[in-house]
Amino acid sequence: MTGSGSLRVVVAIAVLALGALVPAHAQESGDTRAGVIGAQQAEKAKALTPYVPSRVEKIINTAEEAVFLGEVAWHPFFESAYSGGGFTLGAGRITHIGSYNILDLRGSLTFSGYKRLEAEFRAPRLFDRRGVLSVIGGWREATEVGFYGIGPDSSKDGRANYSFRQPYGSATLDIWPMRHLFVVTGGVEYTQWDQREGQGSDPSVDEVYTPDTLPGLGASPTYLHTMGRIGFDWRRGTSGIRPARGAASGYSRSGGYYGVRVHDFADTDDRYGFTLVNYELIQHVPILRDAWVVSLAGFVETSFPKDGQEIPFFMLPSLGGGSTLRGFPSWRFRDRHRMQATAEWRALVNRFLDVALFADAGKVVPRTGDLDFNDLETNFGIGFRLHGPTATALRIDFAKSNEGLQIVFAAKAAF
Repeated sequence: MTGSGSLRVVVAIAVLALGALVPAHAQESGDTRAGVIGAQQAEKAKALTPYVPSRVEKIINTAEEAVFLGEVAWHPFFESAYSGGGFTLGAGRITHIGSYNILDLRGSLTFSGYKRLEAEFRAPRLFDRRGVLSVIGGWREATEVGFYGIGPDSSKDGRANYSFRQPYGSATLDIWPMRHLFVVTGGVEYTQWDQREGQGSDPSVDEVYTPDTLPGLGASPTYLHTMGRIGFDWRRGTSGIRPARGAASGYSRSGGYYGVRVHDFADTDDRYGFTLVNYELIQHVPILRDAWVVSLAGFVETSFPKDGQEIPFFMLPSLGGGSTLRGFPSWRFRDRHRMQATAEWRALVNRFLDVALFADAGKVVPRTGDLDFNDLETNFGIGFRLHGPTATALRIDFAKSNEGLQIVFAAKAAF
């Protein structure tokens, strides 16, 4: 017998010996336990049924789809006709045109009489998913917009109100040549601003100023407004080409954006034409896998009247309310140029809610040489945001400045 054959015999004998040493009742007990477990599992499998959500869960899921996921035709629309109108109520209806294109008919109303009616056609996957086209037509009215004077030293007590009506039609095309990072935008708008006397408890602007002391008072300029932008945008979910699940439009918890945007407002009567240039920097720094985020933003806006023309007071760059200096009333400061810096610490509570601590600083100036960090207006506060992958449904910010406490209601992200 060979060596390997002898080894196999020895192993076989050892196995038989070990089997003889194990009591028979122990072997039977093991078989019995395995059989009992198998029988129990088979019995449970017979009783398995698909999970059925409760009535309350169904209602919550439907509401989430309508507000956040855009999977229901009817949807809320909380965007006011103009900043400063107060709490807004509105609704819209989405109709799908083809696989991806949509038509959104929407409208909103505030308790102070701000009105907005709008239709948007949106094609998000043009040019092999490199382009997003938005065509909008609408009409809006604001009844008591605040005006506090021009310049950084204007007084809170000097408020006067004005109103306006504005029909508009626009088309905007965003192109992402590489489907991410680099973006080029072009847009055109045809619109008329019909500035009127103000309503509300404060005096109307025409009771305080004259056309000689306030450029554009009572004017109704018709603008051909063209716009161009170049930028680098690597924020998660904001490109419109491949939005990330859980990120709302304009809302992000990672990445950054650095861009320049140029606006040309050509008045058909050659009286109120001007050029506007925006510089914007945004950076999100996620912490703990973006459950916490430090978000930083800086904005500079400069305006220049065309030769022999003026910038109407209601078109001047401004700070206050909305997403600028949130501790001050909307449109609190106005002048030729403005700058602003914002910092937020955002804590994600769940997939639809986050809480943010924030601070804003900024100022308006008559000359570009005054755009520095001296004599800034500041505020701080806390905010709550309901958001989803397609929209920020509601943002409520409580902000404190040296002029008091302000509450901001908005239907879009701060930045």
